Amino acid sequence: MPVLPDSKYSLRDLHKEIDLFDRKISYCRNYEKFDSEKDRSSALQKLVTKRESLVKTALAMASRGVEVEAQYLPRSFKKTAEEAQP
Repeated sequence: MPVLPDSKYSLRDLHKEIDLFDRKISYCRNYEKFDSEKDRSSALQKLVTKRESLVKTALAMASRGVEVEAQYLPRSFKKTAEEAQP
């Protein structure tokens, strides 16, 4: 995997990719057909693992001071930010 430079554009692209994985996970849970529940859970685990690595990278970039506009945050990040506010 190539190393991403610390720029707001890289972080924005990373957020778009996280949002894509959120949608893939939702589709896999709700609509995709599998032969068994074991196949579904293994496919979900692969997607979740990849998403977690992307989130870890995005959070590391943000902690190093890379800023991005709120409109580019993934929907799952927006939900957690709204829940954190009183």
